[in-house]
Amino acid sequence: MIALTSLLLALTLALLPTVLSQAAIGSETQEAPVPAAIVTPAQALERLFTAETVESDWFAPSFLQQVPLDQIQSLLATIGGQLGPLRQVDAHGEGFALTFERGAAQAQISLDGQGRIASLLLSPADPPLSLEEAAERIAAFPGEASLLVLGDGRVLAAVNPEQPLAVGSAFKLAVLAALRQAIAQGEMAWDDVVTLEDNQISLPSGLLQTWPVGSHLTLETLATLMIAVSDNTATDALIHILGQEAIAPFAPNNVPLLTTRAFFALKNPVNGDLLAQYRQGDAATRETLLFTLADAPLPPTSLFTGEPVALDVEWFFSTQDLCGLMDQVAGLPLMGVNPGVASPSDWQAIAFKGGSEPGVLNLTTQVQHVDGRTYCVAATWNDATQPLDEAALTRFYGSVLAGLVHRENPAVP
Repeated sequence: MIALTSLLLALTLALLPTVLSQAAIGSETQEAPVPAAIVTPAQALERLFTAETVESDWFAPSFLQQVPLDQIQSLLATIGGQLGPLRQVDAHGEGFALTFERGAAQAQISLDGQGRIASLLLSPADPPLSLEEAAERIAAFPGEASLLVLGDGRVLAAVNPEQPLAVGSAFKLAVLAALRQAIAQGEMAWDDVVTLEDNQISLPSGLLQTWPVGSHLTLETLATLMIAVSDNTATDALIHILGQEAIAPFAPNNVPLLTTRAFFALKNPVNGDLLAQYRQGDAATRETLLFTLADAPLPPTSLFTGEPVALDVEWFFSTQDLCGLMDQVAGLPLMGVNPGVASPSDWQAIAFKGGSEPGVLNLTTQVQHVDGRTYCVAATWNDATQPLDEAALTRFYGSVLAGLVHRENPAVP
């Protein structure tokens, strides 16, 4: 995502769509006492949700560096308040199904060599939605919303599928499609090595914003970081390498295509004069402004934790556009690193990209059934007047995917 929610939340327990990034918490580098009893992942989950108090030695130090113990306790209390007591933990695919008194959730957990929780991902398990129910429900979302569900390229459900809306980091699919084409035409290669430059350094999400200028990376590494952890600096590096002309056919409503650095700079209140020029300018003026914005001060990341900010500064794609782009890149191995909301146990292959900032949410996934049938599900929600309920869209989206699983196998509850 455009990284407007913190990586911290992406790694914690809350039933929020920020878990979509599904990044792993760092590996251990410090020695620690071995717990008295090594537990299995299922036992660790049961203990976590049934104990009256949470113990620090249940967690790897790297986890606690990201999520303090008191925050874990608070999150567990919130989940308990919503779903009630834990009743059962069952293996489900590569993870676990958690049954509570008033609901259910899916969990993926990893333990370190000493039986401590190193990473934990929870996602809601709402009842499957039929395609008709899905269309009715998203049409009732406040603000503007769009949904497109395709089955082998055929429209199965659609609400405003041709309407361009702000999609946050989902625009990175266009950058990847342009890169894939350049490589297919022999202009570049995945193992080409490039140098990270100063004007490519952006704000999180990602990793590369902290790397030294002059670092060497392959195009495949940049592309993988751009998609799997929505690395903004990797994205800007690829935009500079490809150039506006190469990307324009894949992003026709976004000429010139904003870099993430320009996006952040235009929303910075201290750059109000540049924002005014951008709003009043034509495509040529805006492209010239990109050079100025490369040196403009960036805002604090806290700017993107509250109300929507200048939502006319964004990347605009329809859900039809996004499913088209996804179809071009879904077969790349790097698209399978982060499955997003879809469960790997349900599908033979998953390709995912999402995007968000306050007032903007998008989720786009292509899944492939074992028999080869493919589905694309793209959902976008915009509201310039207030922050969005990210959990509501994630639950809705998960229910749409669950409906497709049920469509493929009616025996699945």
